[in-house]
Amino acid sequence: MEPLFGFGLSAIFVFGLVCSLILVRSFRVINEYERGVIFRLGRVDAASIKQPGLRIVLPVIDRLVRVDLRTVTLDVPPQEVITKDNVTIKVNAVVYFNVMNPVDAVIRIANYYMATSLYAQTTLRNILGQHELDEILAEREKLGRALQQIIDEATDAWGVKVTSVEIKDIELPVEMRRAMAKQAEAERERRAKIISAEGEFQSSQKLHEAAQVLEQSTAALQLRYLQTLVEIGVENSTTVVFPVPMDFFSRALSARGS
Repeated sequence: MEPLFGFGLSAIFVFGLVCSLILVRSFRVINEYERGVIFRLGRVDAASIKQPGLRIVLPVIDRLVRVDLRTVTLDVPPQEVITKDNVTIKVNAVVYFNVMNPVDAVIRIANYYMATSLYAQTTLRNILGQHELDEILAEREKLGRALQQIIDEATDAWGVKVTSVEIKDIELPVEMRRAMAKQAEAERERRAKIISAEGEFQSSQKLHEAAQVLEQSTAALQLRYLQTLVEIGVENSTTVVFPVPMDFFSRALSARGS
């Protein structure tokens, strides 16, 4: 009887140990930023999504898949793009997305992170290839919104929401950089010449107005002559200049001719 009694105690101990292990493994802690998708005998019930906290999962029967709901920052590697005006550039971007439907993210796509990354790379090449280089450089925000809408429409079926796409860097060929530098330099020179010409035009207008004012009074013209002599004398110059009206010579020549 004693061997049988010892065997019974051992069996009870082993059974209790197995039950304890099963009970311990039945408890799962789900973080606040996670949701748990339960596969019960291979099937998923959308209403049985596990919320954050301590949850019970039946061993063998249930399988828990954790889904992170936090915003993911996806760095799209540099992509070679041929623009509409046949310029080869390298562009990289950043995609921000998060999971909105945990069930769809698990059962509708094998790896939503990799799928979103590959789709973003393809869309980046296709969309930028439809625009010229100047548009890509000047309208990054507009192109980013267009990329966000296209990628978001495709990932909605996976339960993924794309919130933003930012074009981070555009790498240009060396020859294109030199050409753009020459273009910028020529543009600055053109603006400088235009500004200088506008200054000359405004100056000539003011001189014309001043000449009209002086023409109305001979005394004003004489005072202007005297003011010019004062300005010359202030500089301690040894040269003395006497301004003579041009009509003086014309009168003298006419008198001599007569």
